Amino acid sequence: MTLRISLLQHNTLWMQPTQNRQHIEQMLTNMPTSDIVLLPETFTTGFGDNMAQCAECPESDTLQWARTIAKQHDTLVVGTWIVNDNGRCYNRMHWVMPSGEYGYYDKAHLFRISSEARQLSAGTKQTTFEWRGWRIRPSVCYDLRFPTWLHNRVDTNGELEYDLLLFSANWPEARRGAWSTLLRARAIENLCYVAGCNRVGVDASEVVYGGNSAIIDFKGQTIVESTNEEIITAELDSEKLQRFRTKCPFHLDYD
Repeated sequence: MTLRISLLQHNTLWMQPTQNRQHIEQMLTNMPTSDIVLLPETFTTGFGDNMAQCAECPESDTLQWARTIAKQHDTLVVGTWIVNDNGRCYNRMHWVMPSGEYGYYDKAHLFRISSEARQLSAGTKQTTFEWRGWRIRPSVCYDLRFPTWLHNRVDTNGELEYDLLLFSANWPEARRGAWSTLLRARAIENLCYVAGCNRVGVDASEVVYGGNSAIIDFKGQTIVESTNEEIITAELDSEKLQRFRTKCPFHLDYD
């Protein structure tokens, strides 16, 4: 079974949700048919101080927009935006289906070097969901540094919990080496595909983002990667993944 995933790496305009959504729409006109479209972290506002001022209600304009895009392209739209839910603001990763149904994961590890940890509330629940026969774990940016949180657990039948690990990110160019290394490490140790979608450009605080969005296979090998503002796409193969897990069942010796 194959799954085609596209990462949309764009230059996010600071605190301009409407313009960012419109720009993404324009980029999507050239996207190949895909099962998943993965967007960067906080793709409507950018990442930094005062993000909470742009927090949307759970049933927001951005959610309605994502529903329209998902239906139009018959794809799962995945990305984060800031949500005010009962008085608490979260960096919430949504996955929105063509049917209009959606699920979400609230970022658990808030980036204390920035003001994110002061502005927002941390999520406390891990989530795994299914899409077109694939088991998927959603994660956000700084989560990438915490392998225990992302550990691909083994059930009583010896099966791993997920097949694909997704990251939406705003990861600065200054720490590009860590981004690329950790993406590969998470793929190797969890015996899964990994897709990380980052942004490009310069934000309002003059932080430079070089992209390096990438799709990594279960051996830690890069399938596709980019530093440009563009959409990159790869086809993932569940049969190859299962054959590797059968041949090299490292997960059966997990601590």
